[in-house]
Amino acid sequence: MTERKLAAILHADVVGSTRLVQLNETLAHDRIRDMFRRFSETINKHDGIAHEVRGDAIVAEFARTSDALSAALDFQATNTAFNQDLSDEVRPAIRVGIAMGEVVVADNTITGEGVVLAQRLEQLAEAGGVCIQGAAYETVPKRLPFHYENLGEHELKGFDEPVRVYTVSQKTSENLSNPKDLSGPEVGEKESDKPSIAVLPFNNMSGDPEQEYFSDGITEDIITALSRISGLSVIARNTIMVYKDKAVDVKQVGQEQGVQYVLEGSVRKAGNRVRVTAQLIDTDTGHHQWADRYDRNLDDIFAVQDDITHNIAVEMRVQLSLGEKARMLAGRTQSVVAWEKQLLADELNNSFIQGDNWRARRLCEEALAIDPNYVSAWTELGWTYLEDVLCGWTDSVEESLRETSAAVDKALGLEQDYPFALSLLGYVYAMKGDYDRAVEVSEKAVMLAPENAEGVAELAHMLLFAGRADEALAVIKKAIRLCPMRLMWHLTIMGQCQQATGALELAIATFREAVLKGSDSPFPRICLISALMDAGDRQEAIHIAQEVLQLERSFSLSRWRGAHFKDPSVRERVADQLAEAGLPL
Repeated sequence: MTERKLAAILHADVVGSTRLVQLNETLAHDRIRDMFRRFSETINKHDGIAHEVRGDAIVAEFARTSDALSAALDFQATNTAFNQDLSDEVRPAIRVGIAMGEVVVADNTITGEGVVLAQRLEQLAEAGGVCIQGAAYETVPKRLPFHYENLGEHELKGFDEPVRVYTVSQKTSENLSNPKDLSGPEVGEKESDKPSIAVLPFNNMSGDPEQEYFSDGITEDIITALSRISGLSVIARNTIMVYKDKAVDVKQVGQEQGVQYVLEGSVRKAGNRVRVTAQLIDTDTGHHQWADRYDRNLDDIFAVQDDITHNIAVEMRVQLSLGEKARMLAGRTQSVVAWEKQLLADELNNSFIQGDNWRARRLCEEALAIDPNYVSAWTELGWTYLEDVLCGWTDSVEESLRETSAAVDKALGLEQDYPFALSLLGYVYAMKGDYDRAVEVSEKAVMLAPENAEGVAELAHMLLFAGRADEALAVIKKAIRLCPMRLMWHLTIMGQCQQATGALELAIATFREAVLKGSDSPFPRICLISALMDAGDRQEAIHIAQEVLQLERSFSLSRWRGAHFKDPSVRERVADQLAEAGLPL
């Protein structure tokens, strides 16, 4: 059977095999064969599949990049110890490349772009070493005991775009004490593939040295505000102060600091007025991504500073993480503290993890204590109760829906056509079985905010629930185009749409990517189980079901409503699949 899917691919080959054969041909072949046997056992132990041995190379497939890394590092350590016990020079060592990509599996043969990329990365590794693709690195939970060194971007044969490459080793007491592990990347080293930025010291254009405190304060406050953005890497203030009062080339800054973006600006004070300019520049192209100017009265200089910092931070979130949603959330309160609590609540709510959802609810309540009329916080509070219903975290669906409806009513009472509240209302209708009204209000939300990726994705979900999968697939693709980051729950909805329209292989690949994005969430895994059962892969479905129960021991099919389709036969089929895979009723 031929299968196309997204996977973490490990490619390894023997270093200096020709020299080993020249030393002792028979012994070299025996040692290499034995080494690959031991490596295959290690791969299997780490939930991988050793598909084939190609002469002096081996190819393996993993569902998770972290498992591929664990297998590679585990074997490299044991093989080094094994070779040290040998009395001759025939000591085969390997180098390993790991990449995430689409592959085709047929008759124990695995091909595709992911395999080629892993092979190219392996060629960059040293003997006994491991190299990993930047995109694959981003999926590995950072709590795992791995130590990374950034090799920068490399032009690889057969690939149009440069690929960021890291070497990986097991953390030891030596590199655990390395300051770089605790404080982030060194100069010139990019921490990950997530957006990265350096905020250059804002220039004091006033001609008055006493105004330096204002321009320095703006710079420091912006760095602090941007550091709170999840998924954004920000260079520390002390590091960028070397550029103060110097003419700089932003491309050079990008190379020296290892960042994709530079924010630069100026402050000009005249009388009781101040003008602050800011511009975001792509360090690779030198092109301006965004620019703005702020003119304010200096009646309260600290309030002015806060106001300008807040505006710039909002725009950075628009450009680099949340898209248009960030601007919509920020405009509903005058309290920066309430806004920050609401943003963190939104991030936690999007993780689809029970503990995070409870924390999000508390943050919304704290934001509302500061600003009782903050419509976004009321809406986010409602989402936390709705997520309890979807994920089966409530003992009373009716009570949780009442809480959701109360929050929606409060939000719409404050702002009659608030798009996020209308999208939430759509889910309330769907949970009550009124799918036509669910789609209707979700469409209104998108009409009011057509560039808001979240509202577009929620409309796709309502269309899917209503049995209009073809329309839903087109809509979720638009949502993903609108969002600067590929979010786990967007990908999960797209996978559900692909599965519903018969594109099963694509659905499984999309669910796998969603699992990599949401490594601690059961949500995408549950959807993957259904797709795997459709594909006849019961064994992997059972394995994924065990992961779900490890992440959420109280999971119950009788409570879960993540597949709340209008057609009862679809709901029943999915429930039967999940039960067959081992999820409890």
